Amino acid sequence: MSAFHTSAMTASSVGRSRVVSLDPLRMRARRHRAHELHRGERIWRDGAGPVDLWIELLHGNRLEPHAALAFTVTQDFEDDQFTLARVSPEDIEKLYGLQVQELSVFDSLEERAIVQTRRGNIVLVEVDAFFLPDGRAPSYRQEHAKTTIAIDVIDPDARRLGYFHRTGYHLLDGDDYDGVLSTNAAHDAEHAGAAGTVHGQALFPHVEFAKRVRDPLSGTPLAEVSADLLCAHLLRRPMHNPIARWRAAFPAHVDTMLARGDAYSRLYACNVMRALGANFELLAHYLHWMREQGFDIPMSTHLGARRIASEAMVMQCRLARALSRSERDLCDASFDVMEDAYDRVVPPLASIVC
Repeated sequence: MSAFHTSAMTASSVGRSRVVSLDPLRMRARRHRAHELHRGERIWRDGAGPVDLWIELLHGNRLEPHAALAFTVTQDFEDDQFTLARVSPEDIEKLYGLQVQELSVFDSLEERAIVQTRRGNIVLVEVDAFFLPDGRAPSYRQEHAKTTIAIDVIDPDARRLGYFHRTGYHLLDGDDYDGVLSTNAAHDAEHAGAAGTVHGQALFPHVEFAKRVRDPLSGTPLAEVSADLLCAHLLRRPMHNPIARWRAAFPAHVDTMLARGDAYSRLYACNVMRALGANFELLAHYLHWMREQGFDIPMSTHLGARRIASEAMVMQCRLARALSRSERDLCDASFDVMEDAYDRVVPPLASIVC
């Protein structure tokens, strides 16, 4: 799938491979421009990490990411958090002909990643954000945090690689290369009890790879299959309004935040308000795109999804101010807005599209 391998996704890839052969990593990084979903004003910046990654991965390979966002109607409240926005591998295969498989790492993550990228596949791997020199990465060389990147090309001799992460395409090398790929894992495995090992065996992260199995859809066929996926996802939507269920649990959550302080409150906001708002911002973009494809989706539906996204941000700010004063704010006005918007957006979609 990389533009630097002759087995890439499009017929023009061979030509591009020759053009950038002198330094494909730097050329790719300079050439890549974030998708429109990640440009301009956003309510929730970097709000849906796993989906942001797929948006840029698809866009970087000249595919239309909007079509993959039908899953957003399935978000539910799980008593302490909202389900994380995540693109379905089945949807990816139906829309783009890309099959996501688990990659067995049986000796060296670096070696397995090299093999797959040379085949033109993309390797998705959980890594430590401590080693990711992204433009806005707050964790770089500051704190350890798990995140997923999509590696599309590796230069082992120069100890460099190119990868998609969140809202862009980036490069890393040197010690960061060693840290991400754990190239010292074999050495560590010789020492029982060493970090990252159990009984002398290296512990590798969860790794997947995406490979082309059929041609991608585009134009009207892409939109029609996306609509079919939307209907299937609507059958899986929550039985009851998840925002109303969150509202019922919220008073106890406020008590916990007051008791545990700022650090816990920030984590709560990330997994609740941001998870909800970022998901519905993506749904708003998806419904707008479906309108552009000719589907008779009322503008009010698109605006309702966006209203949930913006009100979740308002609620996060209000709650932060209240907690800083040790006050108890149940944000009833925000809940009223979001509950009503949800009822006007998600349940009616089945009769509109399906």
